[in-house]
Amino acid sequence: MSPERRYDALVIGSGPGGEGAAMTLAKGGHRVAVVERYTAVGGGCTHWGTIPTKALRAAVQRLSAYRDDPLLERMGGERRASFGEMMGLASKVIAQQVALHTGFYERNDVDIIEGHARFLDPHRMLVEHGNGRTTTVHADRIVLAPGSRPYRPPGIDFGHPRVRDADSILELEETPRTLLIYGAGVIGCEYTCIFRKMGVKVDLVNTRDRLLAFLDDEIVDALAYHLRDQGVLIRHNETIKKVEALDDRVQVEMESGKRLRADVMLYALGRTGNTDNMDLEKAGLEADSRGQIRVGDGYRTAVPHIYAVGDVVGWPSLASAAYDQGRFAAGHIIDPETTDRLVPNIPTGIYTTPEISSIGRTERELTEAKIPYEVGHSFFRHLARAQILGQEVGVLKLLFHRETLEILGVHCFGYAASEIIHIGQAAMAGSNNRISFFANTTFNYPTMAEAYRVAALNGLNRLD
Repeated sequence: MSPERRYDALVIGSGPGGEGAAMTLAKGGHRVAVVERYTAVGGGCTHWGTIPTKALRAAVQRLSAYRDDPLLERMGGERRASFGEMMGLASKVIAQQVALHTGFYERNDVDIIEGHARFLDPHRMLVEHGNGRTTTVHADRIVLAPGSRPYRPPGIDFGHPRVRDADSILELEETPRTLLIYGAGVIGCEYTCIFRKMGVKVDLVNTRDRLLAFLDDEIVDALAYHLRDQGVLIRHNETIKKVEALDDRVQVEMESGKRLRADVMLYALGRTGNTDNMDLEKAGLEADSRGQIRVGDGYRTAVPHIYAVGDVVGWPSLASAAYDQGRFAAGHIIDPETTDRLVPNIPTGIYTTPEISSIGRTERELTEAKIPYEVGHSFFRHLARAQILGQEVGVLKLLFHRETLEILGVHCFGYAASEIIHIGQAAMAGSNNRISFFANTTFNYPTMAEAYRVAALNGLNRLD
């Protein structure tokens, strides 16, 4: 065992939450170290989650557009690629991100300690390096940002090559002919679109009666329609009873009595925090059944000098939010009087095909709260820019108060939805949060952003 190393602050995990904390603490004059158990920085976001899936999606969409373009068809050439080849393209983006973020740590003199960290006591952690060596680290403050991993229930053989979770699915080499996806949350829906675009026959099995029930009903209905239109079979209100992985297929028996089979099964139902094997009890901490830790103001845990951010604290479990949580926890360490916290309206981006993005309240929520609201629509098929791009599937939907004209929710389905939403986010956070702002603003023409003016005028025309 090497001599004990001492730091002002120790951060566990180099994903968005850990990076946000480490950079803020370093810039605040603290001597900081980050423990990362993987061989490169970035966390699950960079290596198994956000970056690889979105890069894979983009590669698949480019290939799909090439196949469908009659002009490019004349050029001939190979127009097919395996899943493994698609992932090869995505891996280039991962390498670029790792190099970029490694530079952040180097320039800010943050030490990276590779290995798995577990508590010895509230201020000391033992880092196991995997080669028999260990390092003891003492820190005045500790920020836990270990991230999460796909939930694996007992009774399913995830070691079989035909049974995958949201991490191991990225290791596929060949493209399956058929795929059964169990879990119709964000991850399940995104992978459904990726594989369907590759020509894979997909069964999407949902444990509930609707897809993505936290979204506006109209947006969910549009997604379900387009998934079915693309050839996806959606099965609602189903629960797995038994999974049998064979040499040539996976057979799944449902509680309803249905028997399904596919070349590969993707289990995409839930995640669990990476807090096991950390000996939390030695620090006076505990995690719940999904590996999450309860935090209070400033992301402080029950132990005052230990903080937790990112997936291990639960909602909203977004990379974008995790980075800010890390920054705010570090800010609280630097100045305990700080009041920085996440903004109340956090946009949701779902990278299905087409994309979905949303902020604010839904029609269902407004109706249940008895808030008088009106709706403004802008259908992409009417926008010149969407026609030029050939991206005519989609809609921008604005919900606003009938009397005050305050914007209450923005929901977008279609091309670049995750980008378009931020215009609405900026308006809702400003002092001029009124639907009339968009009606009276001159937008570049032709643009997708013009949808806000069209939707605003459409909504105002509905008023008495």
